[in-house]
Amino acid sequence: MSGTEKTKAHAEHAKGKAKEALGRMTGNERMTAEGHADQAKGNARHAKEDIKDTFRH
Repeated sequence: MSGTEKTKAHAEHAKGKAKEALGRMTGNERMTAEGHADQAKGNARHAKEDIKDTFRH
């Protein structure tokens, strides 16, 4: 996995966790849902890079 893509995936996931936590603290369901979506994007990006790595080796 390239370093930049790995960093982007981790950042996306962390951003989602923070949004979700903030949304839960404030009772904002929309922000909580956005946090879940951001986490899913990060996980998908990570999975995509894992698949690329599998085919490279």
